[in-house]
Amino acid sequence: MNFEPWMGWTALSILGLLCFSGFFSGSETALTATSKARMLSLEKEKNPRARRVNRLIEDRESLIGAILLGNNLVNILAASLASALFLALFGEAGVPIATLVMTLLVLIFAEVLPKTYALSNPDRMALTVSGPLGFFVAVFSPVVAAVQAVVRTTLRILGANVEGPVLSAHEEIRGHIDLHHQEGGVVKTDRDMLGGVLDLRELTIDDVMVHRKNLIMLDIDQPVDELVRTALTCPHTRLPLFRDDPENIVGVLHARDLARALHEAGGDAAKIDIEAIKREPWFVPETTELQEQLTNFRQKREHFALAVDEYGALMGVITLEDILEEIVGEIEDEHDVAVEGVSRLPDGRVLVDGATPIRDVNRALDWELPDDEAVTIAGLVIHEAQTIPEAGQVFRFHGVQFEILERKRNQITRMRLKTEPTPGL
Repeated sequence: MNFEPWMGWTALSILGLLCFSGFFSGSETALTATSKARMLSLEKEKNPRARRVNRLIEDRESLIGAILLGNNLVNILAASLASALFLALFGEAGVPIATLVMTLLVLIFAEVLPKTYALSNPDRMALTVSGPLGFFVAVFSPVVAAVQAVVRTTLRILGANVEGPVLSAHEEIRGHIDLHHQEGGVVKTDRDMLGGVLDLRELTIDDVMVHRKNLIMLDIDQPVDELVRTALTCPHTRLPLFRDDPENIVGVLHARDLARALHEAGGDAAKIDIEAIKREPWFVPETTELQEQLTNFRQKREHFALAVDEYGALMGVITLEDILEEIVGEIEDEHDVAVEGVSRLPDGRVLVDGATPIRDVNRALDWELPDDEAVTIAGLVIHEAQTIPEAGQVFRFHGVQFEILERKRNQITRMRLKTEPTPGL
């Protein structure tokens, strides 16, 4: 076996190509696994390498195309050189020997080793390789563009969808929050608050408003003494005023305005002019998104609005507190009316008021009952049962048993819930 000088240079070339292969493989893993949030934070701190990483990640298709092109070029060239080298050394047996040796070398040193390091240190490696990788992406861009055109055309012919990401940005953020919660990095209360912020764009006023049947409204034409007495003993600070018909809302009485007028009148309620101190009612469509209504509250510097349907009929009221509760959970103060809501029993079952929102039940019990077709837990039962249940009936759906305890007229007022065991467990 004669070892000629060109063989040494060929062996060195193969080792160099394996290094390039490892560089491309590790770069792909690092830039795929790196934290976008961390890179954005570093870019805001004027880190030039982070800026390069973000530019590369933005055009992911071109990035992956350049990496694959570079990786295949160096791997194929390395395999070809190895075949020539081993053929010269071992004759016809050189081809299978070259295949075995190159497979092991590529697998260990060009794939597993760099990708393992990249997975352990994605941010550090992404910052390190961003410069040279940006150069290769620029050099390979014409070829990559041609390859992308061929690939997209072929996929369209086959009927495959190649338009953008499947998940929206909000869904990706929600997925990250749930993942970190499962891993213990985010506690339940923080997860609920972060999820509540994202939900503001998916919920409308009718999902969280106080329904009209639960409103306390005052007849503006009743004796002033009686009206003032009712207003001052009411747990709410803003009360709708109507004339003749509860649908005919003519104003809103604020407890602070009433207290000021009562003080100026020397405590004589009969001297108060309700027409003079009432505020103009603000009507908003019940289909308004909570995010939009929150913005409207800020712009108008108001905390209270009356929700109406498409025909102008009063459906309920929405307050700033109602929206904030979707983020931070129930807010109770010394003036709130106590409600049973959700209470756990010693045997693991749960007592729930029928009017309790499904979202509150899910938040309190960490369940995932659907709220697409109903707002309250009673509404969910009626929707699923396709009837108004009687007391004593039991239903099972969505992994939960619903036992109806009380019904008043056509309203389910109280029920008992318990989770059902998952089949096969």
